[in-house]
Amino acid sequence: MAATSCWSRPAIPARVSASCCPRPRTNSATLAWDPKTYLAFGAERTRPAADLLARVPLVVASRVADLGCGPGNSTALLRARFPDAEIDGIDVSPEMLRDASKAGIDARFIEADIAAWTPDAPYDVIYSNAALQWLGTHETLLPRLLSFVAPGGVLAVQVPRNFEERCHVLIREAVADPRWAQQMKDVRDWWNVLAPEAYYDLLAPGAAIGMWETRYFHILEGKDPVFHWNLGTGLRPFAAALESPLKEEFLEHYRKLLEAAYPPQADGKIIHPFLRLFFVALKKQAA
Repeated sequence: MAATSCWSRPAIPARVSASCCPRPRTNSATLAWDPKTYLAFGAERTRPAADLLARVPLVVASRVADLGCGPGNSTALLRARFPDAEIDGIDVSPEMLRDASKAGIDARFIEADIAAWTPDAPYDVIYSNAALQWLGTHETLLPRLLSFVAPGGVLAVQVPRNFEERCHVLIREAVADPRWAQQMKDVRDWWNVLAPEAYYDLLAPGAAIGMWETRYFHILEGKDPVFHWNLGTGLRPFAAALESPLKEEFLEHYRKLLEAAYPPQADGKIIHPFLRLFFVALKKQAA
């Protein structure tokens, strides 16, 4: 694992439907999620969540929000870190929230679109691990989220930056196949991640920024693990754009591309590189 960094300076479990926050209109965000498929690589997906939380500089917090909480694996980390806090897990997926609400985490789970979500009071920590890439208009979204943080509080975000890794290059190659390219024309550019410098400029006027990248080398076992990893996340909107039998043909085509691109190691395991961008914004105290 390689990392680079720079610093500019120093309830009761429940599930709530937020009617004030409509579902997002983008196809990628409204697709059904499968918690079981997502958590097939739970340890690997949770590791960046823990790495992000480790850089949150607060010792105590009264109110914490987990944006894109999924099945609650990151929410559990937040509860362990802030045992006395009121914690809200926010996600647009009812499937994920059902699993989160059954996980025994002392938190309130709210079904809402992050892009339209407006809290009723500021948070000491707004935390989002691998969720905001599904949403557009980061130029307005990130300052908006920072505005919901109390002075002296923290906005902590992790987003993937692995779009040039082989698995994503091959998604684009597979999608371009004329057998199904027309059906997928509206979901080709669903990733929304800015350059690190852009996030800095968006947040630095109101916060001290810590920013770094980590490239993980996940060691995976089983048959076609990189395929199944992407089936739980990045491949979802493309597969959902097709009906059977074309859907199965597309998935098998992509699986074969990955099989050639990710040969097994001597012990049969597969190494899956994954680059992620992290930033932590410590909001300035009110003047």
